[in-house]
Amino acid sequence: MDGFALPLTVRRLSGAVGAEIGGIRLSPDLPDHTIAQLRGIWLEHGVVFFRDQQHLDAPALAAFARRFGEVVEYPFIKGLAEAPEVIPVVKLETETVNFGGLWHSDTAYLDRPPMATMLIAREVPPYGGDTLFASGIAAYETLSPGMRRLLDPLRAVNSSAKADVTKTREDRLKDTARAGAKQVYEVEHPVVRTHPETGRRALYVNGGHTLRFAGMTVAESVPLLDFLHAHQVRPEFTCRFSWTPGALAFWDNRCVLHNPVNDYHGHRRVMHRVTLAGDVPA
Repeated sequence: MDGFALPLTVRRLSGAVGAEIGGIRLSPDLPDHTIAQLRGIWLEHGVVFFRDQQHLDAPALAAFARRFGEVVEYPFIKGLAEAPEVIPVVKLETETVNFGGLWHSDTAYLDRPPMATMLIAREVPPYGGDTLFASGIAAYETLSPGMRRLLDPLRAVNSSAKADVTKTREDRLKDTARAGAKQVYEVEHPVVRTHPETGRRALYVNGGHTLRFAGMTVAESVPLLDFLHAHQVRPEFTCRFSWTPGALAFWDNRCVLHNPVNDYHGHRRVMHRVTLAGDVPA
């Protein structure tokens, strides 16, 4: 970080992933060297968190996100009227199923899955509603050499129609679906992907979207996938973030999984989300 003089504080949240950054008011107008500094911290830790950013309304959030890459619209949910790239992620007091409520990487069923996601808290429950994050890099690097040799050449089929994900999405589609949205997205990606900026390798399967290995049946794939899904979210690979109003999380979707904890029934949770365009996993 030599050459940058901002009075930032960086507090690691765990040994494998996550850091909370303090001492900064986020804005689309931050100088280039500050954006570069934030990007370096983000690449090092996989996911970074900022508190008290309530001043970032939806258009400002989208504009800030554009400082890190191209903002893209979510394929299923309509965005906000004032900022179409920003989607609401809401669980109402009457609901018991939360949006994306399982371990996953965002939209891994797209040809070019997002590089990153930004999520800001607008309303939080009085307790619960934390989000867990897990490092795909740590998961891969702790596998045995024999397992890495097995996985390195494999590809996996990822689908938007996997049952667990569909369950968390259908209620939203009734009143917030984008016109013309495809009903099913399916694509093959490498099981182990190389990060295009750091060169590190990460396990790139997830329980929300990965159906099977390419060239294999679901039944043949399940035993190994079950092992990988359990391995990649071992406690020592994870961190946990407790939301407060105005808190913002920014995670690297190429090497980090997340899981919003659904433990606040009877209370409202309102978040705004922006995703940044990625490349074809390799």
